[in-house]
Amino acid sequence: MQLKHKIVALGILPLVLAIAVICALVISLNRQLGDQQAQLIEDSILASKRAELKNYVEMAQSLIAPLYDDGKGDAHAQQQVLEELRKLSFGINGYFFVYDRQGRSLMHSRQSELVGQYLWDMKDPHGLPVIQALLKSAESGEGFQRYAWNKPSTGQVTEKLAYVVMLDRWGWMLGTGIYLEDVERATQQARDEVAQGIRKTMLAIAAVALVAVLLVFASGMTLNVSEHRLADRKLQRLTQRIVSLQEEERSRVSRELHDGISQVLVSIKFQFELASHVLEKGEERGLGILREAVERLGEAIGEVRSLSHDLRSSLLDTLGLPAAIGQLAAEFEQRSGLVVTYENNEFDCQLVDGLPVSLFRIVQEGLTNIERHARAHNVSITLHGATDSIRLTVIDDGIGFNVAQVERLHSGIGLRNIRERVEHFGGRFELASTPGRSVLDVLLPLKMPATPY
Repeated sequence: MQLKHKIVALGILPLVLAIAVICALVISLNRQLGDQQAQLIEDSILASKRAELKNYVEMAQSLIAPLYDDGKGDAHAQQQVLEELRKLSFGINGYFFVYDRQGRSLMHSRQSELVGQYLWDMKDPHGLPVIQALLKSAESGEGFQRYAWNKPSTGQVTEKLAYVVMLDRWGWMLGTGIYLEDVERATQQARDEVAQGIRKTMLAIAAVALVAVLLVFASGMTLNVSEHRLADRKLQRLTQRIVSLQEEERSRVSRELHDGISQVLVSIKFQFELASHVLEKGEERGLGILREAVERLGEAIGEVRSLSHDLRSSLLDTLGLPAAIGQLAAEFEQRSGLVVTYENNEFDCQLVDGLPVSLFRIVQEGLTNIERHARAHNVSITLHGATDSIRLTVIDDGIGFNVAQVERLHSGIGLRNIRERVEHFGGRFELASTPGRSVLDVLLPLKMPATPY
């Protein structure tokens, strides 16, 4: 092999190897992100469904309470309770069921053929003894149980989440459930979107690799410095693209979590309707139901605001960066118990696209590191804008750390993210730390640096 061919091979082979490693890392990280995102969506939806189921059962209990609490407990009263529960339903597949402690079905409004049967040994396709598991959950007070059951509207066996309670005086188990196919669809959609993102990223990397290989092949004999700079610029753009994708994913997850709260609001609506029905009868307990519904509505609103703000502060789009950081500082102070002081000079200057989000994320990363590692008592945040630059400073009185060691070992993921954001805007990032004082100082220009070609 001629020398020039060896030089070209030595230039191309490391490049191909590096791209293969990057592809493997991108695939691995994206799959982890997809699994985490799917788990987050599943946990959020299941949490809302648990709250919804609990509200339904509480509603049913409040409806049958006059008959259950009258002290008689005779067969007539029990039959009236079963009739009242049989009439209750929500949605197409929402219904209530009642079993006794021996596993006998006393009431099932959608599958009447089960009424009167002893189903103690009945198992779902996964081998779970359903009635035994439900009774055990009700007896323990936990209430929630997941299993597979025949869905009335489709006739197919579907995953289901149930909530059950014991009516101890009668020895009955009362419960209801919600089918979980929407959870499976949401998580599968998240994984499909991640897979599509991986394919697009692979195509982009392949395109970059092809261009790079052609450049190396055409200019392999010269190996000048400009080609190395071009490769560095492409890597920076790829890094920024990954950061941008993360921001887009956070915004999308925020919208999906917000939509999931609607299930809780539906259950609150049922409570309002129940309160209205009780008040029309002139019963005083309707006011208590109404107050409880109002409290749950306030909790749902607070949860929506909290989730949405954690993923992306709405103040960035409405009142701007200074107000958004002020709210972040106030919420951090309330949550962590640290004393936080925030100062800004109320600057009025035009910020380039992406810079407010980056500064907001930098403050988030800094406060997160302080909360996890610094053991600090006081935190100071300063944001000053000038005609050509904007400066952010975060100071804490924690135990400090070895800056050189952290940067050498690349152990600070948050610090690495901050540095990449600052470098994208052509800014300056300085970090100093001693016991009792750690300073994070960021200076960003108000104009993006020109990209040489």
